[in-house]
Amino acid sequence: MDDQPKPSSTSAPPLSSRPKWVLPYKTQNLRDHYNLGRKLGQGQFGTTFLCTHKTSGIKYACKSIPKRKLLCKEDYEDVWREIQIMHHLSEHPHVVRISGAYEDISCVHLVMELCEGGELFDRIVKKGHYSEREAAKLMKTIVGVVEACHSLGVMHRDLKPENFLLHNVEEDAPLKATDFGLSVFYKPGETFCDVVGSPYYVAPEVLRKHYGPEADVWSAGIILYILLSGVPPFWAETEIGIFKQILQGKLDFESEPWPSITDSAKDLIRKMLERNPKKRLTAHEVLCHPWIVDDRIAPDKPLDSAVLSRLKQFSAMNKLKKMALRVIADRLSEEEIGGLKELFKMIDTDNSGTITFDELKDGLRRVGSELMESEIKDLMDAADIDNSGTIDYGEFLAATVHLNKLEREENLVSAFSFFDKDSSGYITIDELQQACKEFGLSELHLDEMIKEIDQDNDGQIDYGEFAAMMRKGNGGIGRRTMRSTFSLGDALGLTANGSKTSD
Repeated sequence: MDDQPKPSSTSAPPLSSRPKWVLPYKTQNLRDHYNLGRKLGQGQFGTTFLCTHKTSGIKYACKSIPKRKLLCKEDYEDVWREIQIMHHLSEHPHVVRISGAYEDISCVHLVMELCEGGELFDRIVKKGHYSEREAAKLMKTIVGVVEACHSLGVMHRDLKPENFLLHNVEEDAPLKATDFGLSVFYKPGETFCDVVGSPYYVAPEVLRKHYGPEADVWSAGIILYILLSGVPPFWAETEIGIFKQILQGKLDFESEPWPSITDSAKDLIRKMLERNPKKRLTAHEVLCHPWIVDDRIAPDKPLDSAVLSRLKQFSAMNKLKKMALRVIADRLSEEEIGGLKELFKMIDTDNSGTITFDELKDGLRRVGSELMESEIKDLMDAADIDNSGTIDYGEFLAATVHLNKLEREENLVSAFSFFDKDSSGYITIDELQQACKEFGLSELHLDEMIKEIDQDNDGQIDYGEFAAMMRKGNGGIGRRTMRSTFSLGDALGLTANGSKTSD
């Protein structure tokens, strides 16, 4: 642990809508203790750097979050809670350990254990031998982390393969869970209503806005299905299509490779993907399932090579889309969303700092909306994350800066240009390699990525192919990344800068 002052209390201090400090205690200066090195990765809200402790020489990862990207009180509270949760879980061998948190006038810095071995799928595709038994070992680790979280009163809420990293490049490197930015503390019986997570992995009860820790088990069940087949069980071309499949679709155990997968594995998946959370297995019950406990049940014979090929494609597609969404979101600067502040003020006629149902209804009429009262009520309910009966500025911003902005034509063109460094009109494998270096992502299987997106088989990605890939339902939803599945922005007819569209 670092030699810095410790917090005097476990709760964040009262904050204004745009507070100056995130942490409720003063920290020492990060650069007094660490030397910052090369960039390891770029997220939507922070950049991760290699850093070295000046005294011990030990290398860490430092995630630096610029405060200009924290747009409201809730964003500040999210960062502080992430730090608390990481400290709370830090003794678990399969959780990335936080070493310390630092704050200066412009950034919050999280110094964490360094994981240099890549993501979960990287281990699988690097190994020549991949079997059901290997998948069972991985699931034992993943669900072990879930059980530990739940036993300590924490719900992860964003379990997916990308959030499990390999500690080092060795073949037997331990897996480490990371990214607790959407995690929350909970009490037994407490339920939540905010829609967060990543579309393929989100549980049906999360979409219905009434859920508890059982949602993490569903997400782990989706990961297991992907580990054994190479594809998610509920899939569609759009985000809304994926959500419909999650709520109503049937599990496919007939297509390849399922006929050759053991009945025990399929039994476990069915019980983890039980739509009724009360009937779903708990994390502890998953760890007691015969397929996990008994080494002899899951065979060690290699899975069909098509599974590995699909896993490579699925992993590669996620990487390109992830990079593109980061490029676009990063360019939606505070300056660009300034118009939304003015729109909020226009609707908030009594200047109370919150929008009531009547104010929203009047505001929508003023911008020419012809929505029925019941539809406006649905929008209100979806935007009112804390169920206060009103929409504050943070909720308004999250609802209007929706994923549709990230997929609008001008933003897609901008993202495509970022990758197309030589302005040739095509993204090549060399340009993808360069982008992966910039974002600190693995450069494995970029050829698979191009094959999956390259519809005319010319070995490169043109704009049409890129836009088609981006519009497939593969984004993320969360408190700071467009948290609801409706579009208040559409109802208001907004462009990316908060002004009205012409159509």
